[in-house]
Amino acid sequence: MMNLDNEMEEKSSKSEVNLSSLNDLHTLDVPSLSITHGFNPEIVRKLILTKNSFTVLPLTITHFVQLEELDISFNQITWISGELARLRKLTSFTARNNRLTNLPKEFGRCSSLETLNLSGNLYSDIPPQVFSLRRLRNLYLGGNKIAVVPPQVENLRKLELLYLGGNNLTELPPQFKKLKNLRHLFLCDNRLSSIPVELGRLKKLSSLSLHKNYIKSLPVEILMLVQLQELTLRDNPLVSTFIKKLEFTPPTLLELCGRTIKTKNVKYGPDMLPKQMISYLNSAKKCLNPKCDGVYFDSRVKRIQFTDFCGRYRLPLEQYLCSPNESDICIDSSVVDAERMRRVLLPVELSSTSEEDS
Repeated sequence: MMNLDNEMEEKSSKSEVNLSSLNDLHTLDVPSLSITHGFNPEIVRKLILTKNSFTVLPLTITHFVQLEELDISFNQITWISGELARLRKLTSFTARNNRLTNLPKEFGRCSSLETLNLSGNLYSDIPPQVFSLRRLRNLYLGGNKIAVVPPQVENLRKLELLYLGGNNLTELPPQFKKLKNLRHLFLCDNRLSSIPVELGRLKKLSSLSLHKNYIKSLPVEILMLVQLQELTLRDNPLVSTFIKKLEFTPPTLLELCGRTIKTKNVKYGPDMLPKQMISYLNSAKKCLNPKCDGVYFDSRVKRIQFTDFCGRYRLPLEQYLCSPNESDICIDSSVVDAERMRRVLLPVELSSTSEEDS
C-alpha cells in the first residue's frame, strides 16, 4: 500500500508532461487526461502536445496555471485561443509545423515569453502581437512566407537570436540596428540582393547566416562586426561570380563645378551662395583612393574590392571612387581599423567557401 501511495504521489507531482504522438488526441480534456496519465495540471511546468490531431489550441489550456513551457508542434492547428495569455508564467511557446496564419490579439499580453517558435507555418507577415513581447530573447519564424520585416522589429531590444530563414525577404529595414543584443541572425534561403549597412552596428553578433540568397557584394560596414565567428555565404552570386565592370555615370556640370570648388579649396559661404548649394557642396565624399585628392557627389564609380577579414573570410565589398581611372584603392582607415584590414586581395575570382549551415 505504501509503495502504491508513493507511486501515485510521484505521478501527481510531475512537473513535465509529455502527451505527444497520441493518435486519438484531438481535444484537451484535462480532467480525463490528468487521471489516465497521472498528473496534476496545477503544478505542471512543461507540457508537450506534439504530433497529435489538434486543429485548435482550446481554452482548457488555462488549467495549467504554472505552465512555463508549451510545445504544440507538428499538429494541424489553425487557431490558438486568446486564453493562452492567462498563463502568466509562460516563458517558452513552440508551435512549429502547424497551419497558423495569425495570432489572437491577446497574445501580445504574454509578457513573460522569452522564446517563441512559429517556424513552418503559413505566415505571410510577422504577427504584430510579436512586437509587444519586450522580453523576447529567441524568435524563430523560419519556413513561412514572410516578405517584409516591419520597422517595429526595433521594439525587440532584448532579442539575442532571430531566425528568418526560408522566407521571401527581399530587403531588411534599417531598424535592425536597434537590436543591440542580437548574437545570432539567420537570413538564409531568402531573396536578399543586398545587406543594409546598419548590420555593422550589431556589435554582439557572432553568427550571420546569408547562404542561398542573391547577394553580389557586402557593405564595408560588415567588417565592424568584431565578434563575428560564423559567416555562411555559399549559394550566392558573390561566391562564384563577381562584378568586374565599372559602373559610372558621367558627372553633370553641377558636379564638375562642385568638385573644382572642393579640390581647389575655394572659399564659400551663405553671403555668396544659396543654402541649397552650400548643402550640396558640404555633401562631398572623399575618394577612397589614398593617392587621389578628388571628391564626388552623385557621379561615382562602383568597384568591388576583395578583402581578407580576420584571416578567415574573403569578402567582396562595395567601394566608390571619383573616377573610373583609379586603380590603386583601399578602404578608408577612418571607417575600418587598419590592423583588421591588413591584407587587400585583388579582384580575381575566388574559390567557393566551405562554411556549413549554422
